[in-house]
Formats: sequence, C-alpha cells, structure tokens
Amino acid sequence: FFNCKFKLYFKTAFAISHYELCLCKNRNPVKVAPYSLDPGDPAPAFSVPTLDGRLQYEPGMFRDSLIIHAFTNRSAFLETMWSSAEALGALVHGLPESAHVLLLSLDESAPSDVLWMKEQLYRAATHRGSIMNKDTLSRLHFCPLSVFSLGNWIPAVLYSWGCSGHNCGLSQAVFTSSDWKMPVIVKRLDARYDWLMEHWGQRSYSLVDAGDGCAPSPSVKGAVAWVSEEGCSFFTKVQNMAKSNASGVLVYAGAGQPIRDMTCEGAECEAAPLDVPAAMVHLEPSVAQALRLGQTVNVSFQTTPSPNFFISIDQQGALAEMGWFLYPTFSFIDVNKLSVTCLCPTGVWDRLELDVSLSCPSSRDASCPQWDHTVQLFVCCDLLSEMCDLELGRWITAFRRGTGHWLTDVSPLLPLLDSSTCSFTMKTVPWAMPWILSLNLRFSQTNNTTEGTPLLPFKITSLFNGGTFDKDYNKRYQPFKFTLPVSAKKVELYAVVTGHGSDENGCGEFCVTSHHFTVNSNYNHTLTFSTAGSPLGCTLKVPEGAVPNEHGTWLYGRGGWCDGLQVTPWRVDWTGSSNSLLYRGLFEGRDPNPSAQPGYIIMSSFLIFYK
Repeated sequence: FFNCKFKLYFKTAFAISHYELCLCKNRNPVKVAPYSLDPGDPAPAFSVPTLDGRLQYEPGMFRDSLIIHAFTNRSAFLETMWSSAEALGALVHGLPESAHVLLLSLDESAPSDVLWMKEQLYRAATHRGSIMNKDTLSRLHFCPLSVFSLGNWIPAVLYSWGCSGHNCGLSQAVFTSSDWKMPVIVKRLDARYDWLMEHWGQRSYSLVDAGDGCAPSPSVKGAVAWVSEEGCSFFTKVQNMAKSNASGVLVYAGAGQPIRDMTCEGAECEAAPLDVPAAMVHLEPSVAQALRLGQTVNVSFQTTPSPNFFISIDQQGALAEMGWFLYPTFSFIDVNKLSVTCLCPTGVWDRLELDVSLSCPSSRDASCPQWDHTVQLFVCCDLLSEMCDLELGRWITAFRRGTGHWLTDVSPLLPLLDSSTCSFTMKTVPWAMPWILSLNLRFSQTNNTTEGTPLLPFKITSLFNGGTFDKDYNKRYQPFKFTLPVSAKKVELYAVVTGHGSDENGCGEFCVTSHHFTVNSNYNHTLTFSTAGSPLGCTLKVPEGAVPNEHGTWLYGRGGWCDGLQVTPWRVDWTGSSNSLLYRGLFEGRDPNPSAQPGYIIMSSFLIFYK
C-alpha cells in the first residue's frame, strides 16, 4: 500500500476507540449561514476596499494563507505591538512567503488608524538601516472601513470568536476615589509573566505614589505602587517595590509616549522571578492630581471581553484560530502549514514519511487539552520478532491548541515494515484528555544513491533506551559490539531522544543534556540540547512546524522537543568493519546526580544498515 491514512480517536491513553482507513479527504460543505462559521469551515468569498485598490478573496482561487487582524485603540496590547519597531519588524521582515495580511480597525477612526498602521510599518521596515521588501508590502492590505461597516462575514466571526486572553480582550485598570462621581478606567498591559510570578487579585488595592521606583519606598507596603517609567529599568522598579512589600506595581508612561512591553533585560532575566504583579498604563491626569493632593485612590483590575483581534484562512481555504499572543510582537503571527503531494510509486520505495495532524474534540481551541503530552507511534509486523512494538514516530501535543500538521521522515525504519500485515499503536499517558489525531503513511522514491546504486535500508538493530536520569543512568549501558554485514554499503546511527521531568536542575526537560555515542573508543558523535531552558527556544521552531501561540510556557526551549511539534530523528553516518558502540548521557559534562525527583530520558536508538 502506497498511501495509508488512519484517523485515531483517543478517549484515554493506550485505548483507541475507533480507527478509519480512507483513501481521500472530503472537504466540509460551506455553511450557508455565515454567523455559524467555526474553525475548520471553508471561508466564504469576500471583497473589501484597500488603500491600494481592492482585496478579492475567492475560495479555491486564493492559494496563499490570509491572516485577518483587527486593530483597536482600546487595547494596550495592540498599542504596544504597533508602537514597537522590533515588534513590527517581525511582520515586515518575517512574514511567511505564502501569507497575506488584511489589516482592519474595530473603531470609527478606521481610516486614520490604517494610515497610521501603514506608516508604522514603513518606519519599522527602515529601522536600523533595513530595507522594505516590496514583495512583503504587496501582501499587506490596509482596509480603511471599520469592521462594523464591512458588510460581509468577517465581523460575525471576529465577534463570535471573541475572547479574553493575552492576544484579545481589553485589560483595564479601574481607579476610584471618594472625591469622584465616576470611576476612571484605563487600558493596561501586564508585565511578561516569565519574570513575575504573581497575578492581580480580584479585589481593590490602595494606590500610593512611589516616584520613579528606583529606590525602595516603605510607604507602599500593602499598596500598589504608582511609579513613572523614567530613571531605571522595569525590573529594578518592580524589584525595589517588592522589597518594600508592595502588593503590586503600576508604571505609567511619559506624556505622549506609548505603553511599552514590560520585560527584563540581560542579566536581570537570569535572576529569580519576582513575586509581585506589575502592569503599565498611560498617565491619567485625574489620578496623578488626586495623589498629589493627598486624596485616597483605589485601583482594581478587570478584563472586558472583545472581538478577536486575529483570525486566519489557511492555504486549504479553511478558517483557523490564531491562538494566544503571549507577548506583543508579530513574531508569532504564523499559520501552521504543510503542503504534501500524494505519491504512488511503481517499484521499490525508499522513503517513508509520517504525515500527522492534530485536532481537538470540537473546532475551537477552548476544547483542547490544556497540557502537553508525549504521543508515540509503535509498529509491530511480527509478534514473535524482537523488532515488534518499536517506536516509529514521536510527537508532543500542544498547549490548548488543536492546529498542528507535521511531516516526519522516518525512511531508515522501513525494514520494520517487513510484512504484509502490520499493527500500529498510538500511546500517550492514561490521564491525557481527548485528542483527535490523523496519521497518513506516505511512501515514495528518491535518488538516494552512492556511485549510481540506490541505497536501501535492509537491516535494523535496536540499541540503547533511556531511563531515569540519575546517578545510575550510565551504569545501565555496556558497549554494544557489532559487525558490518558484507553486503552493507553504509551504517547509520538513528536516534530519537527527549528529556522530561524536573529535578533541582530542571532535568531533563529544562536542563542542557548531551548524549554521546562513541565508536571504537575514538569517534564521538554528540547530540546536545543546547537551547533547553532558554526563554524563547521553542519559538524558533515555529518555521519548522511548531504550533504557534499556544497557552502555558510553550515558548521555553526543552530537552530535544517543543510543545506542538514532532521529535525529529537524529541521524549520523559512519562505515567500518568490526565496531564497538558506547552510549553515555551527561549533564554539564558529567554523570547526572540529582538529589531527589530525577527526570528521565525517552530514547529509541538503532543501527541502520544500507545496501
């Protein structure tokens, strides 16, 4: 069989309640009522005016993905995103070649809003001597009509998909005083969570002026400190107020200045996270005056739901959610995409790719499991063989997002499928919430040759497995001796390795581990997870297929994996005669030795022989 597609429906781990073999994928019918459009539905046609003409979208005719972004002046998150050259630079210099962006405004000031947005993008494009890419500009479409004037299905989707989270919803600070008749409500942007571990409580706080916050202030004990943005870094201000036992920090922007992304810088980010909440707002004159006059001012915090600010249409013409934008930057404006061609070879195939997509019980991200889990595919073609139930592929589910589509080359493992009948089993942990996962095995031919002769894997030998990453980890492994078969033209080491769990060093998920395979005591082949624990390690994997804008801490680098991504096999070629192979797993160049709660390594490793 050349193209086998399975849909696997998970109720709990290790239990597949249904599978379906199908030869083609039917598209969902277009819904008549635009108000009932859900993620995954085909996007209806629409046409809107732009500053440069008109954008016409016709299903089947528009071959690229389309991101629809609705701006509003009421969002501090969007104000920060559109005021930062660095944040916009990711859009003008990093927009995927197959993507267009329709830029809208939710406000009555739409004509001036989109003109300002276009001007901001031009400034970002020339920031620090950069040059605006004309092709990118041609794929940015500015519509001067407000969303409520579009007269198509887009407003209905933006409002029905409305949310209250990091990338949408209106975060606000509410000021009250006995001397005022009405509360004063202003937009706010909370500081990045990765250096602050606390959130605003559902209560009212007293507000105390603490100047610029660059020195401790005993007067703020138990209150929210009101500080200016001048003088020192955000981290220093919050740290000083935390030392003064403040309940939180409100930093106000200078006159005429935009709200900024409150984050740490350099060595500050390596310090222990601070334990108070913080946010930035505009300077509100009535609040500043009341504090100056010694009047009592209280502050509370709320989030008002809003229309969604981002939706998209993928390359297949289906509507899709864009997930959480944890930080105000366009670095995360991406649509998970995969273009594959059905190949039906006539002869011996030498490539096997796992085409896997992930979805949730319903079309909305809100129905997706909120935790990440390891999913493994095992194959068995002979119950009596030692090669039965070996791992064929591995993936990590996303944090509360169902969008995911990956193509993983596992061609060296073709000899595992050496029978006319094979069984495939997907496994994850027993407590995992339901996922729907579609698997398609794709076989094809390549030009993998040496001196004009096609190379085909014909024998596989299973090597080392992982285990508990403790002081005895490496004691489990002895040198593995093997002899190169006479017919073999090449030998390859093939390994899938990931680190999990967390001891006092963050091992093995967030610590840097190295995995050494030594041949004949001389040749050391090393796999090192150098980005484990880095703040944005997994964001760099979005171009490689990682699901963007997940919930939780998806941004951090991990030990050989990222949430919402396949685990890519590690392959090393070598050829020799009689050989001895030794494996060791190290932490900081030495044997692991955690004091308690050791992590663990999941590993499948093989020798692959080609002829």
